[in-house]
Amino acid sequence: MSRLSEDLLAWQIRFGRHNLPWQGPPRSAYRIWIAEVMLQQTQVATVIPYFERFLAKWPTLSDLALSDEDSVLAQWSGLGYYRRARYLHAAAKICLDQFDGELPRDFDALAALPGIGRSTAGAILAQAWDLPFAILDGNVKRVLTRYHGIGQWPGSGPVTRRLWQLAEEHTPSQHAGLYAQAIMDLGATVCTPQHPRCTICPIALHCSAHRQGRETQWPVRAPRKSMPVRQIHWLLLREATGRLLFRQRSADGLWPRLWSLPEAPSAPDQHAALLVDFNEADRQALPPLRHAFTHFTLDVHPVLFHNVRPRAACADPMMAWHSPSCATELALPAPVRRLLTHLPEMPR
Repeated sequence: MSRLSEDLLAWQIRFGRHNLPWQGPPRSAYRIWIAEVMLQQTQVATVIPYFERFLAKWPTLSDLALSDEDSVLAQWSGLGYYRRARYLHAAAKICLDQFDGELPRDFDALAALPGIGRSTAGAILAQAWDLPFAILDGNVKRVLTRYHGIGQWPGSGPVTRRLWQLAEEHTPSQHAGLYAQAIMDLGATVCTPQHPRCTICPIALHCSAHRQGRETQWPVRAPRKSMPVRQIHWLLLREATGRLLFRQRSADGLWPRLWSLPEAPSAPDQHAALLVDFNEADRQALPPLRHAFTHFTLDVHPVLFHNVRPRAACADPMMAWHSPSCATELALPAPVRRLLTHLPEMPR
């Protein structure tokens, strides 16, 4: 067992997190799997209420597998990165068909499931069954990069391979689950990206970054790329009863299969006129909003049309009328959900 793993195991017992809802009871591979997928690119505080609602609706893997994708997306709504939800549902169906409704304990079979991969498979095997498999999420990369003084960008192929080698070397043959939780907890609560708390860190004495005063310089950031900005108009077509027109997006592209608003790249009035009749006086431009994605930024210009009268085009099966309150039960992108909470009242 390495010095790092010894120090982290001792620290975890005294100072680590022990009351996260997926830690049990009951402790199960299913609960750990759901949590690990939700925690990809999402903080613990955000995940906890989603996890609790998700498990209340689908307490077992079989329950999830037998649900429909739209229900899963609706439950996921607001958590972002919706591909994770689709992969969860697809993987659950595979497990029901091929593994008697359980996650496989074989690494290769587990890592091959949609949305799991090497690190998530390791986290499940270690935390659910205490099997000695390494993990390498963002927190672990940061801890290992600083501890070993790796001054190159962790996202490059050679550095990633080196980090995997180190992660495997430090993973103990016993208490692998406790160690996995320890190194993730350290990265999340002590060895943080911006303001690491080195004075209370159990491995600071042997940490290369701390000894050289380079904690905030490592890990090296990815090369900066200019973020393109896309412009779009969202059409809030509101009939006299207060219902709005929603459109389900296609299975490809941005927010696949989520319910959103009709949109137009330009000339919002002309696009609205294809769907509804309206009076120019009932048109209202709303404040723009910005939503950042991984590779681009979306600038949205919402336009609200009051007292519209549907045209034949609204009979499209991919469209539906819902009140704003009922629409919250749909799988909505986060900015659409946010926009609905700030709608102006109906004019009198």
